[in-house]
Amino acid sequence: MAGGEMRRRRAGAVGPEGWLQAVGQAASRDAGAPAELLGDYLQLLAEAAVTGRRPRRADLDAVGELGRRAARQGVSAGRAVQLYLSAARRLWQDLPAVVRSDDSEVVRAAAAAVLQAVDEAVATLAEGYAQARRDLVRREEALRRELVDDLLRGDSDPGALVQRAEPFGVDPARGHQVALAAPGRRLPDTQATINALEAVIFDRLGDRDVLVATKDGLLVVIAPAEPVPAGPAAGDPRQDLGHLVHTQLSRPRYGRPWQVSVGRAHPGLYGIARSYEEAREALAMVKRLRLDVPVANAHDLLVHRVLLRDQPAIVDLVGAVLGPLTGARGGAEPLLNTLRAYFATGEVATEAAKQLQISVRTVTYRLARIRTLTGYDPADPDHRFTLQAAVRGAAALNWPANPLPTIT
Repeated sequence: MAGGEMRRRRAGAVGPEGWLQAVGQAASRDAGAPAELLGDYLQLLAEAAVTGRRPRRADLDAVGELGRRAARQGVSAGRAVQLYLSAARRLWQDLPAVVRSDDSEVVRAAAAAVLQAVDEAVATLAEGYAQARRDLVRREEALRRELVDDLLRGDSDPGALVQRAEPFGVDPARGHQVALAAPGRRLPDTQATINALEAVIFDRLGDRDVLVATKDGLLVVIAPAEPVPAGPAAGDPRQDLGHLVHTQLSRPRYGRPWQVSVGRAHPGLYGIARSYEEAREALAMVKRLRLDVPVANAHDLLVHRVLLRDQPAIVDLVGAVLGPLTGARGGAEPLLNTLRAYFATGEVATEAAKQLQISVRTVTYRLARIRTLTGYDPADPDHRFTLQAAVRGAAALNWPANPLPTIT
């Protein structure tokens, strides 16, 4: 019998028979993946074993589409590859006797053809899968950014917003708070940072009702929270959203330094937008006041908001209380820096001296000069609030580097 006739008979024997379907079902059970993801893959291998034919471009394109389908169906890449490898193993074991041969060269050629087909098919499957996953990630990122933008604006259709938030596990009816993280340099690998932040927050807060995205060069975290009163004991610091975010971002791979601000928790859909505005204002305020704090909570800055909203009053306060310092030798700046350090260290002169890298004697001398020039004693509790408010106001006005605005 001619070799061509023998190959045709063998091809006919392995083509339409139901054993290929049985092989596919068995491989599906092995891998825990749908058998339909095999498509014509088994027929392709059987033909390679019988005829030695390599997969054509159209065959591989079909396999690539099956890889994309697996990704869209949520089948893991590992299970998809296992399905194809298990199918190849079972097919080789179960090839009909007509394909067998006593000629070792024939068997070797058949095995080489099958392995070549498996290699090309699995590589194409993985490529198609990866492409689909990249497309899904890009689509999800775009949807996430749009959702975050609308949640932070708070001006979208509430009904539609609830429907769009649902796939991300966010219930806009719950109380939420917003944290903003500003990098010291440009944002690092954004997606890796987002994934790491989500994982930490999920683990610590025990809730998947979290969104992490980027906006205007900042990382934005929207997390569930119950409304709490303002004050030093407003929440458990171990579960504080701002400190969770800052601790994670302080890892060396994300670059340093980061500054985090957190709005207060508010209920309802529009509470997210309100918390966001508070976080933005807190971030701007710590920069304006030159506060050296890694995490700024809006509830801790309420008094500063009240103070800075009345500019004529703060200009008057700075001029009346701190203006006399300009008459000191060396100007007001050294004395003002001493006051900042003194208040920042809890009114402890030795700690202020360490921060300023000067002697304790110099600190006490400067404090005495401040008392003499202004009439306000930094050590007197009745005078301390006035001096602190004036120091904050000076930072907000960038005084004495800039002259005080003229009040009309």
